[in-house]
Amino acid sequence: MKLCLLPQSLARRAILFLLVGFAFIQLLGLLVHTVNQIKLERLVDEQEFATRAAIIYRHIALARPADRAIVAAREPVPRGDTVSLTLDPPLAGTVRMPLQMAEAIRAGIFTYGIPPDLRPRGIVLRVTTHPLRLIVSFGLPDGLFPPLFSHSPDDGLPGVTLPSPEQLLPPLMWLTVTTELHPPAPWRSPGFATAFVVMMLLGGIVITLAVRQLLVPVKTLAVAAERFGRDVVNAKPLPEEGPSEIVTAARAFNTMAARIRRFVEDRTFLLTAIGHDLRTPITRLKLRAEYMEDEEQRAKMLADLDEMEAMVAATLAFGKDITTTEPLARIDLASLLRTILDETADVDPDHAAALDYQGPQHMPVNARPLALKRALSNLITNALKYGDAARVTLHAPVKGVVRIDIEDDGPGIPPEEMERVFEPFRRLETSRNRETGGSGLGLSIARNIVRAHGGDIVLANEVKGLRVTVTLPV
Repeated sequence: MKLCLLPQSLARRAILFLLVGFAFIQLLGLLVHTVNQIKLERLVDEQEFATRAAIIYRHIALARPADRAIVAAREPVPRGDTVSLTLDPPLAGTVRMPLQMAEAIRAGIFTYGIPPDLRPRGIVLRVTTHPLRLIVSFGLPDGLFPPLFSHSPDDGLPGVTLPSPEQLLPPLMWLTVTTELHPPAPWRSPGFATAFVVMMLLGGIVITLAVRQLLVPVKTLAVAAERFGRDVVNAKPLPEEGPSEIVTAARAFNTMAARIRRFVEDRTFLLTAIGHDLRTPITRLKLRAEYMEDEEQRAKMLADLDEMEAMVAATLAFGKDITTTEPLARIDLASLLRTILDETADVDPDHAAALDYQGPQHMPVNARPLALKRALSNLITNALKYGDAARVTLHAPVKGVVRIDIEDDGPGIPPEEMERVFEPFRRLETSRNRETGGSGLGLSIARNIVRAHGGDIVLANEVKGLRVTVTLPV
């Protein structure tokens, strides 16, 4: 058994594919936005740390060298940050800060603004990777030498003066400020999930409405094809309006329907003409047979003529069933079945005990009364003729479909003949005896009528006999 997880309808499949594609595009867009958001949040964290480190440096640089340790210990810092004074910048277990990050940190420090006389004698930028911790070490001015950095009096921009040999001495104390950078997670925020859900809902609504609107012509075409299959003569043409592709399809469908209708009408006219022309010589032959002196030959000839007349009538009926103009009406299917069984019992009283009905007392359905009665009569008559019984069971509707089972006690039908028996003039009984034979059109006529009602006929062999299942829409 083939497992198919896709929906059965075209509309649902289109909606599913579009929603999956839309969700993928939304996730891709949100991923790009998330990457940019992470970079922006990381840059903001770096600049905030640089500003915080510059503030801490300024507070400690302004203090007297002897009081700097006390000031550093009292400096309020966020949880996870550290402030320390060492003789050398911490290098062990650290690596050089990446260039882009170092530029952002330096820009944040000098953007804050440090007076020229407090400029650090050196800045060392390092990081640790596990966890990611930023380390900024400032060389504190000790008051013994002028600062390395100064403002140019000409342009007011920061400049660098040429240091004297004494100024090349390292600072006496280093201030180190560290902070741990936690990985940004913007997708954890409620706004991230809310944005995705809202966009999916709005996209789903738009996709559903668009697909349903686009598939309206397809549904219209399917309804028109179903209506045409049930009633070739009276089916209305498909409206030729809408987009150009739909107009082209509707025009082609109407052209096809007109050709089929003409073909059916021509066939019906041909059968009617043949039947009319054959009845006249059959009637003349019957009259001539009456004057035959040989009683036995006269009886055989009249029997053959009666069979020919019945075959002509059956052939005409088969051709007309497809083009019936009988209107649909609300009938009681249960009463119709009981009436057919009663009439069959009247015709064949010897088998009246083999006829049985099981089911509800009433079952209203929409049908063509005369046509449906003929189809069910053919099936019940066949069951009684070839199976010596006709047990009819009417089941309650399931999903708008009512089921009729007709069971007999006959030998059944070989599996390879199940479908072929519905072919016109196809008979398993090869004799032409009037008692057992026939024209071979009973099942064909019955299936044409049932299918014209939107139902079907299915045959199945039972342990004993054949079961004919008729389905009809309620």
